[in-house]
Amino acid sequence: MMSSLRPDLTTRIHPEPPHTVDHFDLLPDSLLLSIFNIIGDVKTLGRCCVVSKRFQTLIPQVENVVVRVDCVISDDDATSASGTDKSRTPFSSLFRLVVGGIVKPIQAIGQFLGHKRLLTVGTNGNGNGDGDGDGEQLGGVTHHSPTQVLKNFSDIRFLKIELPSGELGIEDDVLLKWRADFGSTLDKCVMLGACSVIDKQNMQNLASSENSYDGIGGEDNGSIPESFYTNGGLKLRVVWTISSLIAASARHYLLQPIISEHKTLDSLVLTDADGQGMLCMNKEQLEELRVKPLSASSASKRTLVPALNMKLWYAPYLELPDGRVLKGATLVAIRPSEPSCQKEGSDGSWVSSAFEEPYGTAVRMLVKRRTYCLEMNSF
Repeated sequence: MMSSLRPDLTTRIHPEPPHTVDHFDLLPDSLLLSIFNIIGDVKTLGRCCVVSKRFQTLIPQVENVVVRVDCVISDDDATSASGTDKSRTPFSSLFRLVVGGIVKPIQAIGQFLGHKRLLTVGTNGNGNGDGDGDGEQLGGVTHHSPTQVLKNFSDIRFLKIELPSGELGIEDDVLLKWRADFGSTLDKCVMLGACSVIDKQNMQNLASSENSYDGIGGEDNGSIPESFYTNGGLKLRVVWTISSLIAASARHYLLQPIISEHKTLDSLVLTDADGQGMLCMNKEQLEELRVKPLSASSASKRTLVPALNMKLWYAPYLELPDGRVLKGATLVAIRPSEPSCQKEGSDGSWVSSAFEEPYGTAVRMLVKRRTYCLEMNSF
């Protein structure tokens, strides 16, 4: 009887924990997926995968994914680090253009065709969902290609891949931006360039300087000055245009395995942190590439650029809404020559909407000036 009155000491030492409510369990899956879609970043989503089994189950269903490529590694570096010559997918190579200030444009094209790189998304040693463990080990960091990173996502609709920098190495004061739309081949491309971007307060000194490169001190009647042809101005714009087209076609070629694997894609954008170039593909263009394989260039790993018709607009100087001035501003609108390759849409719509502000305003100002037509063979 005494033993029945004795208190249960084990209950006091190890009391049962009070019942707690996990508020995440109260959230519906649809709301969690909306949150994950807003996050988008593939590294953050990878870390979320290790939070719970529920998160791990939901994250592969995310529709909006952003992959930021950490570094572009030489194939030689990757091979020496891994100690083996592993097979590469087409996405594992990227041609890197290093233009020494666009001073020697012909040599720059040769450099573009001669250097091969590996796109990687870096993770630390714990591998928090950023890949499947098959990446390269370089300097204590595991590297995975975007193809590896994305293979566990099953329902991607909107995909954005961001390179660490643009392919075209240019001087700091030079402006060069491009946007290209592709299906199985080039649909359209817009290139905006300027020899320099200067403050408005320095315009007076620049206009009065002798032997101005683009004739900025002369009368602006809407036409290209004669000095544009004799001082290398036209040659420079041709190099800008060809370089932009090569960069765009190389990006397009490298996207093949991702487009093939992810049938649910409605939109794909491949851009860079510098804001230099943007390749875009909508649902119709993505499906076109799956049905009609691209034509590859025999000289390098990029999509063959078809014969082109181009329209060029030029201004010796162009003042932006924020007060900056573009010296030698040039706009080039590019479409395939063959009618079968052209899609509907007037120049005014797709050209003027190619860039965000303040460059959108620059484009609308340039298209009001005199138009020059050019042609380019396939390459």
